[in-house]
Amino acid sequence: MNRLVRSLLAFGLASTQVMGVASVASAAPDIKDRIAAIPGVRIISEGTSGTARTFVLGMQQPADHRKPRGVRFEQRFSLLHKAETKPMVLHTSGYHLSGTISASEPARLVDGNQISVEQRFFTPSRPSPADWDDLNIWQAASDHHRIVAAFKKIYGARWLSTGASKGGMTSVYHRRFFPRDVDATIAYVAPNDVVNDRDVYGEFIRNVGNDPTCNRRLEGVQRQILQHRDAIVSRLEAKGYTYKQFGGAHRALEVLVLDTPFTFWQYGPQDQCVLVPGSGASVDDLWTFVDKTVGWDFYTDAGVAPYETYYYQAGTQLGWPEADESAVRDLLRHPGVSVPRTMVPASIEFPRFDRHAMKDIDRWVRHQGSRLLFVNGQNDPWSAEPFRLGPGTRDSLSLVVPGGNHGANIAKLPERERAAATAAVLRWAGVSASVALSDADEGPDSLDALRARRG
Repeated sequence: MNRLVRSLLAFGLASTQVMGVASVASAAPDIKDRIAAIPGVRIISEGTSGTARTFVLGMQQPADHRKPRGVRFEQRFSLLHKAETKPMVLHTSGYHLSGTISASEPARLVDGNQISVEQRFFTPSRPSPADWDDLNIWQAASDHHRIVAAFKKIYGARWLSTGASKGGMTSVYHRRFFPRDVDATIAYVAPNDVVNDRDVYGEFIRNVGNDPTCNRRLEGVQRQILQHRDAIVSRLEAKGYTYKQFGGAHRALEVLVLDTPFTFWQYGPQDQCVLVPGSGASVDDLWTFVDKTVGWDFYTDAGVAPYETYYYQAGTQLGWPEADESAVRDLLRHPGVSVPRTMVPASIEFPRFDRHAMKDIDRWVRHQGSRLLFVNGQNDPWSAEPFRLGPGTRDSLSLVVPGGNHGANIAKLPERERAAATAAVLRWAGVSASVALSDADEGPDSLDALRARRG
């Protein structure tokens, strides 16, 4: 009898212990607690997006990764969390952090989590005091590397990286310096200005599209605006726009005029050629067209100030499209003004342009790159100088959306190419082909957001 009681008591105690262990196992740390436990990471805000949880986070980063104990700054990024067992997509626009947390195309394709990072020196992710020598592609890649290292302790499935335009460039640069951080990279409409002094953008824009008369009318618009420059400048000044950064409204107007055909093809489909004013257009017609195509408010003090970080990078490492002055050279009062130096305050010193940075990236892509997917738009001027696969590039694809612009993505590819790209992304992410794209949108960044950034 006593032996039976002792057996029952022992069984009951053991059962209680097993239940306790099961209870502990089922009460795994919440994702918020796991994030909060990462050294140097701060939760700024949280919310939801559909069934996913979202967080805006800040992480302490060295201003100079060569001096990890030196000046630090808080870099903002967002997290769209679905499950720790799902793939992670490291996304960047290459600019400011978006105010809306939404999944990029690769994240939707693989039904994964997503971290979106604000580029260093875009406020508020800027050191104070700011040493602009600390803004280069290696330092930015090192920012991403530290974020990946911290969050791989939570997200153990495969990682992809992605971005559009400058964000796509940023993703490739990160892979070059830290090739094992992620398993693959999907870069959309990412220019590759290997030799900055050897541009093809002007020739591309003069011949893009299937209607040569469209480009001749665009050149006519450029000339007519400059022929009416006094009337147009008066309108601009009456709207309260200021142009101290440019050295006056007339200089800013010339930058805008030179940018008009580029921006038209960057965002406009071929069928918008019918909207281009012909010869003898009124000032009102010219005003309306440019307002819809470029936006009169962009090349103003308020318009370019948020993007001084981009222009600094373009003028020191990334390169930039040389403005094509051929159609209006005889009407320009300030030739050569459309360069990055014009857009950056004089108080910020420019070092000598680094002619080796993009050549190094290009060599890596062509000779050592792997699991890279490039998607470009046929009519997008930024795709005039694309990343190209080379003899050493492995398991990679480079695809073009016919007639596509700066909003080109996988969903807009022809069926065969779309299937190949989708299969590659799923394979790289280790995801079953039964996982499908849940919602269609305009791409990894909304077209409106890309319009605001110009690149």
